[in-house]
Amino acid sequence: MRRGTPTVKQAGLSSLKVDLSAADAAFSGAVDTAVMFKEHAAKAGIDINVVREPNDGYWKNVWMKKSWSMDYWGGKPTADWAFSLVYGKGASWNETFWDNARFNSLLLQARSELDEKKRRQMYGEMQGLLRDEGGAIIPLFANYVDGISRRVGHDQLGNNWDLDGLRAAERWWFA
Repeated sequence: MRRGTPTVKQAGLSSLKVDLSAADAAFSGAVDTAVMFKEHAAKAGIDINVVREPNDGYWKNVWMKKSWSMDYWGGKPTADWAFSLVYGKGASWNETFWDNARFNSLLLQARSELDEKKRRQMYGEMQGLLRDEGGAIIPLFANYVDGISRRVGHDQLGNNWDLDGLRAAERWWFA
């Protein structure tokens, strides 16, 4: 195993320059995150040009149109939902346009596998394929912190989006 930061030269290139499109429409702090990418990638010999895009029209004009852009995905209730929505062949939101035959085969098999242990192994292999061969870079996982009052009642809180999974209006009540 190599130690230290891999470099462009270790990948067999003399240089690498890429554009990274970002706007805070993608998520709060997306532009700052892109600048951090730029700073850290420079250590490996990668020159990232951060392109600050307008918030207005970001999802229509930049996401899945520019070669590399910032975005945000909230949690999904099941692995199948997340994989099918973003990484499966032909998925409408397959933003990296990734197409891996083994991944796609496992996705179909795992969906109908009744043995939980076997299904868990399949999803684990799929995660490994994404990590090793997929096109997405996931720099962080967001935590959601909600403040509430004793005057507001609720059941167990969802943590996949802000405000109880964006369902506060339907699941909270005044106590």
